[in-house]
Amino acid sequence: MTDTLNLTRPWRQRLADWLDRPAVQYLITTLILINAVILGLETSPSAMQHWGGGLKALDQLILACFVIEIGLRFAAHGWRLLRDPWGLFDTLVIAIALVPASGPLAVLRALRVLRVLRLISIVPSMKMVVQSLLSSLPGMGSIVALLGLIFYVAAVIATQLFGEHFPEWFGTLGASLYTLFQVMTLESWSMGIVRPVMAQFPYAWLYFVPFILIATFMMLNLFIAVIVDAIQTQRERTAEHAPPGPPTEQALLLEEVRQLRAELHSLHQRLPPPTGGADEQ
Repeated sequence: MTDTLNLTRPWRQRLADWLDRPAVQYLITTLILINAVILGLETSPSAMQHWGGGLKALDQLILACFVIEIGLRFAAHGWRLLRDPWGLFDTLVIAIALVPASGPLAVLRALRVLRVLRLISIVPSMKMVVQSLLSSLPGMGSIVALLGLIFYVAAVIATQLFGEHFPEWFGTLGASLYTLFQVMTLESWSMGIVRPVMAQFPYAWLYFVPFILIATFMMLNLFIAVIVDAIQTQRERTAEHAPPGPPTEQALLLEEVRQLRAELHSLHQRLPPPTGGADEQ
């Protein structure tokens, strides 16, 4: 019965269902991983000296498989595939890989490694994380604006306080912004910047410690909070649109109990009413 229903559906739908089968997805995932290893080996002169011909041939073979897969997807979905962001992404990645190795666009050949990023559109968990990051951009934009305001105020203060004695770090507003960014990342902030400044200004720690607490710890936690909230929201949306899974053993047991009670109730209604006994006689 199922096979008959499958045959009555349009061939485009059957092709799309076949492409979405787990076996096909596993095959594409395997090819992407193999292609990632090949692209990494192509950066090694010794590997290319020994296996260069075979690696290039295998790379072209895998690229042909990707082209066939994209072609089948276009056959199944038509130009609607480009309306899907993930479909558009896959198409662009494969199109870049087809750029000739010579000519003005040859520089795009360096972007062949983007084929590895197709793994994001194949693995559902990776896709959910990327979608969550994209959905969190508006919230992160507000945090970035607040962080930029804090940086601007702190850079103006640092330029006025330390610019005369440390022009390389705080001589201009741009230099102060870059130095404060280095301090925020906690890269050589103490021995490289703060302690030399404190040798001239002993109370400079009253400026740098609050800046690190605000810019590094507080802002970082805000970023994490926004991303975690976006991931949780995306997970809930995915769960709402996901098809219901198979019933659990407890659900099956409860359903059997309900059916048994319904049968007992129906049987009780079909029984004749009790007749009078000896007391009635």
